[in-house]
Amino acid sequence: MATVPLFTQFPCKTLITSSSTSTFQSKSPILLPINPINRRIAVHRSDLKVRASDVNDEWGPDSKGRGGDVEDEWGPERGSNSSVGEKVAEEAIESAEETERLKRVLADSLYGTDRGLSASSETRAEISELITQLESKNPNPAPNEALFLLNGKWILGYTSFVGLFPLLSRRISPLVKVDEISQTIDSDSFTVHNSLQFAGPLATTSFSTNAKFEVRSPKRVQVKLEQGVIGTPQLIDSIEIPEFVEVLGQKIDLNPIKGLLTSVQDTASSVARTISSQPPLKFSLPGDSAQSWLLTTYLDKDLRISRGDGGSVFVLIREGSSLLNP
Repeated sequence: MATVPLFTQFPCKTLITSSSTSTFQSKSPILLPINPINRRIAVHRSDLKVRASDVNDEWGPDSKGRGGDVEDEWGPERGSNSSVGEKVAEEAIESAEETERLKRVLADSLYGTDRGLSASSETRAEISELITQLESKNPNPAPNEALFLLNGKWILGYTSFVGLFPLLSRRISPLVKVDEISQTIDSDSFTVHNSLQFAGPLATTSFSTNAKFEVRSPKRVQVKLEQGVIGTPQLIDSIEIPEFVEVLGQKIDLNPIKGLLTSVQDTASSVARTISSQPPLKFSLPGDSAQSWLLTTYLDKDLRISRGDGGSVFVLIREGSSLLNP
């Protein structure tokens, strides 16, 4: 063979002879380079067998014996991880889409309920179920650890708090109503500003409270009312005078008396400027009776759901959110 002369280049162990019989001591094979193309020769001293193998195939039999080629060793695992990752991503997308759908359905259910005052029992049950589903999908289970999400003005869309119902149902006149109930939070100063806006045909006014809050748990805050404020009525200083009015089916032309009405409008404008320049009325609130706690059970960039110490629920929508548009 062409490879036999190469053996003379390597040292070999001598044959050990015992007194009775001569045997070869078996040793592990030695891999020796035989040419520049990176091939090896395996020498088994026990029987002088020669085996040539490529370096690239050196681990082939072993890896196959252990379950596959080296190139394919990580294949199944990578494929499995990829599949798991894609499944997790798909589930996350589906969950987010479902949450957005529930938010829109809830907002639509609030329409026409006058913040819960005029909601039927069926509508209340539907709203309660939607709230429960959203609470189970809360993207911020520890909202008080991300207080910046609470910052801003929130519009009350619904409540089961019966203490507000007398205020919502009370009418000073058929033309005066509660226009807006809102809550503005500043997490830097730990303050809460609650406001009720009343609107009428000739004026608007407000009643508000200023409060401080303390974080008591990842979800719970303690709220203490400190001050009440009765806003100065803001009279509407511009009254549009129609050309005619209809009374009992008869049209009455107002052009002949427009001059008189204009004089009245000017007087109202002067009164409006005088009243509006007055400061609002502020008063202190008693300490113990003005404390309560709130538990935030759902919070994202558009929607906040809170529960009070009396078991009442509040649904608030951030000012400017598309959820305010039915």
